[in-house]
Amino acid sequence: MSKHKLDLLIFGAHADDAEIGMGGTIAKHTAAGMRVGICDLTQAEMSSNGTVELRKQEASEASAVLGLHSRTNLGLPDRGLSLSKEHIDAIVAEIRRTKPRIVFAPYWVDRHPDHIACSKLVEEAVFNAKLRRYMPELPPVQVEQLVYYYINDITDVALTVDVSEFYEQKRQSLMAYRSQFLSSAFSSSDQAADRVATPLTDRYVERVEARDSLLGQPRGWKYAEGFATKSPHSVHLF
Repeated sequence: MSKHKLDLLIFGAHADDAEIGMGGTIAKHTAAGMRVGICDLTQAEMSSNGTVELRKQEASEASAVLGLHSRTNLGLPDRGLSLSKEHIDAIVAEIRRTKPRIVFAPYWVDRHPDHIACSKLVEEAVFNAKLRRYMPELPPVQVEQLVYYYINDITDVALTVDVSEFYEQKRQSLMAYRSQFLSSAFSSSDQAADRVATPLTDRYVERVEARDSLLGQPRGWKYAEGFATKSPHSVHLF
């Protein structure tokens, strides 16, 4: 029996971060029978559109589209993430509970401060999770690899994954976040009155698709997702 409960565990500051950056890769791995989980750090309570309850429903729909094994939310403060022991320990506990083989976090350079904070927090937690004297009430976990996915601008891509066959699932997982990405998400006048235009409501899904198309073009793939690492990535050539 494998010592890992999850093959892949993806951390995001908000529900939809993982889908934007690597929804196709997630779908590809769940289709191959791998156990994939997402852990959202916050409930995105500071979002310009949507409520916490609606965001929770949308995340559930997206999870079903991608075939996730599990999805959790740590309930840390949106726009209040900090490199504090409390926040690091919450992520350490999640890693030790799920025992993932590979962990993913947002790329360390991003226009959104929460994405940067999430990246730093996960890096610290992955290191601490292997220390047997750190939070000794939970058994230590050694993660094989920490990989970074892109939410916004893509630079210094070290790895690319062909997601052409699974792109419709990525598209549908993004469309599940109606409050964020669809300009006509609400039909009632009361809901519409509480809605504002943001960069996410202006053809955002189409822009993500164009980005992923450009990334796949050099290899002759219809769509690709890119990743970065800070340490050498092992590959098997033979």
